[in-house]
Amino acid sequence: MAIKHLLLTSLLLSSTVVNGAEKFVVEDIKIEGLQRVALGAALLKMPIRIGDTVDQQDVAKIIKSLYDSGNYEDVRVLKDNNVLVIEVKERPTIANISFSGNKAIKEEQLKENLDASGIRIGEALDRTTLSNIEKGLEDFYYSVGKYNAEVKAVVTPLPRNRSDLKFVFTEGVSAKIQQINFIGNSVFNDEDLRSRFNLRVDVPWWNFLADEKYQKQVLAGDLEALRTFYLNQGYLKFQVSDTQVSISPDKKGVYITLTLDEGEPYAVESVKFRGELIDKEAEFDKMIPFAAGDIYDGSAVTSLEENVKRVLGESGYAYPQVRTIPEFDDENKQVSLVVNVEAGKRIYVRDIRFTGNNATRDEVLRREMRQMEGSWLNSKAIDTGKSRLNRLGFFETVDVQTVRVPGTEDQVDLVYNVKEANSGSINFGVGYGTESGISFQLGLQQDNFIGSGNRVGINASTNKFRKNVSLEYRDPYWNLDGVSLGGKIFYNQFEASEAGIVDYTNESYGTRLTWGFPFDELNFFEIGAGYTHNRISNLDEYVQIEKFLQAQEDNLDKNDRSLNVNDFDFSLSWTRNNLNRGFFPTAGNHQRAFYKMTVPGSDVQYFKLQYDVRQYIPLTKKHEFTLLLRGRLGYGNGYGKNGDNDNLFPFYENFYAGGFSSLRGFRSNSAGPKAVYNENHTGGNNSQYTVTDDAVGGNAIALASMELIFPTPFASDEARSQIRTSAFIDAASVWDTEFNYLDPDTGVSAGDSYYYDYSDPTNYRMSAGVALQWMSPMGPLVFSLAKPIKKFEGDKDEVFTFTIGRTF
Repeated sequence: MAIKHLLLTSLLLSSTVVNGAEKFVVEDIKIEGLQRVALGAALLKMPIRIGDTVDQQDVAKIIKSLYDSGNYEDVRVLKDNNVLVIEVKERPTIANISFSGNKAIKEEQLKENLDASGIRIGEALDRTTLSNIEKGLEDFYYSVGKYNAEVKAVVTPLPRNRSDLKFVFTEGVSAKIQQINFIGNSVFNDEDLRSRFNLRVDVPWWNFLADEKYQKQVLAGDLEALRTFYLNQGYLKFQVSDTQVSISPDKKGVYITLTLDEGEPYAVESVKFRGELIDKEAEFDKMIPFAAGDIYDGSAVTSLEENVKRVLGESGYAYPQVRTIPEFDDENKQVSLVVNVEAGKRIYVRDIRFTGNNATRDEVLRREMRQMEGSWLNSKAIDTGKSRLNRLGFFETVDVQTVRVPGTEDQVDLVYNVKEANSGSINFGVGYGTESGISFQLGLQQDNFIGSGNRVGINASTNKFRKNVSLEYRDPYWNLDGVSLGGKIFYNQFEASEAGIVDYTNESYGTRLTWGFPFDELNFFEIGAGYTHNRISNLDEYVQIEKFLQAQEDNLDKNDRSLNVNDFDFSLSWTRNNLNRGFFPTAGNHQRAFYKMTVPGSDVQYFKLQYDVRQYIPLTKKHEFTLLLRGRLGYGNGYGKNGDNDNLFPFYENFYAGGFSSLRGFRSNSAGPKAVYNENHTGGNNSQYTVTDDAVGGNAIALASMELIFPTPFASDEARSQIRTSAFIDAASVWDTEFNYLDPDTGVSAGDSYYYDYSDPTNYRMSAGVALQWMSPMGPLVFSLAKPIKKFEGDKDEVFTFTIGRTF
């Protein structure tokens, strides 16, 4: 059979009939070489049918149609008399896809991109697509400075026209920046300009502080930062006229040369508003950050635009367009700024919805809202609602979206999406110290009881020095005005000597009620009333307690030196909270002032005042680095008289320092004044006194802490939202304002190393260390490793602590 070839190569899209053959009528069509593709499916792709007249152009259409189907890598069209014979070679089917050597790109990302390109198991293998993918991956590596990178798609044939596909990556090393040079700069020197860049020259001492590896995207961001810097100095016409990036012959070094056109600084002649000002022009005028003649500042203009948008957003204009247009006076180097305002339509809120609150009731979230349904949109009220939800402490994250209502131009729905945190916690703590050994505590608390927003706590703790049982309840919305109601009953047995402080046993029980009143969005006041019975026994005879016992002579059993007192107290507190979130805040502050006094008629008449503050200061734009400043001030004393004796501050209410919550690196309660004993206490001369390492605390305290919070090394971005690491310095001073260091009756030996002026607040302790906090499924886990750097004789170290159930 004589077969005339009409086309032999797969690259042609048209065909020439052999020997210039004329048109012919197709009497039959045969397709040879099919394996995976069904004959019927192949014929459907054919633009020719039996009985059609075929010429060279028709043959080209046949080849193109078959190639476009993606099933073939070779197509031949032959003529056997008037029979059209098509020989095909099918593309192999992908049986498996694997990767090796890829470190910079995750396998999941590769699979997603391959799938989007049609490269997946079970599909036909397209070598052209593979070639494009190879090039695209290598282009990615080049963009991040890996100029030696190679990507090869290795195809291994398998039986039954299948293939194994393996992508082999040779990533190489990232090219490092050798030089960053500037041409044309006269106002600012090279070093000043380089300091604006995230990219750094490859100098060893920069390796941990900045990125010396070249990346195209980072350079683009740096150029924008450079332009912003010049704009902020008034150089409105600054531009980077040329950017040259050269690669060393070994492809391991990058040289960047930037040609700058700095221009001249411009002064602001005037600022005017035009457009849809909605009667806010007077308010806008007060926001203008320039006086006539001031040098232009791009950051100030950006702030002005944002403030205008904020005012409009608070009035229902949710999508305003604000753009500042400069009008130049090049001769006088002045610029007039025209702020064009397009307020758009006033937007109303139809519905407010919540998602993600699987455990928390809808009403708990809704009562925190300040944006009302049916009223116009107020961006400030929306943000306030988000902040209030964050500060509840029930959620890890809170996001809010405005969703347009279909079919309307002036209505939106607000959708608050929350991710619930473990509001219940098992408070379990373990500590280890050189002298304290291992200690434990256990408690249960649910801050969002059965989704109601109410707090219920049942705590039962025991260790070698304390036994405690308490039941606590708080309803933050006892009535519709936001008044809260709380209550607590408790029993406590405290063995002071086992806690490293002076020897006594205090067995107490009581109850407390509190009412809270919100003053505004940030400030909260609380009043309380309580009753406490204290039975104190096994009292040591030390100097600091004797004057207090003299005033309590009527309540003192001299036979066994036990004291029984009943105290009724009244308390006031103020709390201000503008932290940006409840868990792991990075901005804002939390302040609390607390005052308590026993009412006249109580067995012990005293007052106690304490102030605590936490201030979070973000050091970077995305809050990766945050400075935490903490402080505490406390003071207490007695008031009035009991007979001829002045009432003193009760020793069992003393302030102490040491431990995780006050002075890390020191054993709990150990830092501060020590007990001064009459030597008769130990069998010595009754007229002499000695000092031990038993801590007695004081009636005044000052704590300060500075903590740098930084990204957790080796943790992924997702993990960092659950883990916080920090380095800290703690300082604390506890003193007794009633202690008389020069009292001749004390007679303490001058050589006693534990003795110093316990009334002097400058006798402070200090420690430094690192801490790690993890929001685990069990609750917050906190580890700290600290070392005292200033201490006194008798203070006790506790280098490592591990606690569950406390964060700050």
